[in-house]
Amino acid sequence: MKFKALRSSTLATTLVAAALVSAMPALAAGNVATVNGTAIPQSLSDALVSEKVAQGAQDNAQLRQAVREELIDRELIVQAAKKAGLDKQPDVQTAIRLADQGVLIRAYQITYAQKHVPSDAQLKQLYDQTMANMGKEEFKTRLIIVQSQATAKEVTSKLDSGDSFESVAKQYSVGPNAKENGGDIGWNPITAFPKPVADAVMKLGKGKYTPAVSSDNVWFVVQLEDRRPFTPPSFDQAKAQFRDAVINQEFQKDLQKMRASAKVQ
Repeated sequence: MKFKALRSSTLATTLVAAALVSAMPALAAGNVATVNGTAIPQSLSDALVSEKVAQGAQDNAQLRQAVREELIDRELIVQAAKKAGLDKQPDVQTAIRLADQGVLIRAYQITYAQKHVPSDAQLKQLYDQTMANMGKEEFKTRLIIVQSQATAKEVTSKLDSGDSFESVAKQYSVGPNAKENGGDIGWNPITAFPKPVADAVMKLGKGKYTPAVSSDNVWFVVQLEDRRPFTPPSFDQAKAQFRDAVINQEFQKDLQKMRASAKVQ
């Protein structure tokens, strides 16, 4: 679970913003504009500026002026929508509730992540265990996934008859990536496959494909294109990914505890 914090303004930008505000007549302190009596607070402008900076914009006087104009337009549209009674429509109220929930959920997740940062020692232990389980090789494969044994037999029959793995994957596979890419799933460690499938892949020669293998109520056919020694990422390269995984795992555990203690009817 990755969380992206809003970027804070620099001192220079803050001074520029203050100069812009002071140059605007008849504005209350801390507001960037007042539209038909409704104030637009500086905090709202700062949040939108930070969002645009995070997307690559330069934080400067021009951006803040453009944000001010955008917020004025937004407020005018909101006022027009309320005047038309749109905020009373059930579907609009539902959408507003969902948006409110999204903001609170995001805030809770960010706060949770800040309070549950795993130690480097914990991450290093998880990294070492994971890398040890990856094996010494990685495999470039194509994959077909189907939902019944009967379809799996059709797949293997076409492959045995000489149809290309790519064309059969596009015709039969229910795995979105596999279907779109003709079954190509690139390079992966053997642990990326369910164990019965992994065992079958390990026995393959280049260009060969497995028989249909069942796992988790679906059927797999895998073609091996190549194999090579596995070079794991360094701990520093993988640290952020492992940190996010640990935080997400703890978050899901706590969420299950909340569900267990909640009164849900």
